[in-house]
Amino acid sequence: MSQAEITAQAALRRIAEQLNALRLELLGVHVSLPVPPQETAMLLGEEEMDVSTEVRSIIECVVNDSIEPAIRDLQAAAAYRLEKKKGQKP
Repeated sequence: MSQAEITAQAALRRIAEQLNALRLELLGVHVSLPVPPQETAMLLGEEEMDVSTEVRSIIECVVNDSIEPAIRDLQAAAAYRLEKKKGQKP
């Protein structure tokens, strides 16, 4: 691997760690908000969402749909190594 590739993979590892720290911070905000008794009705659209339910829902979507996949993909790219095929010279 070239020095540029090694440096890029190290940067990807650091970025994945930073994203994980943000993920944990978001989850901390999520658990700090109260869950109203009518949350199920709000999520089903039967009642208007309050701030806590809206924010908790957005955090769940961002973490599950964006941040966790980004962390996973960046970690995979940071760990990627070109596999040598049998009989191939290094």
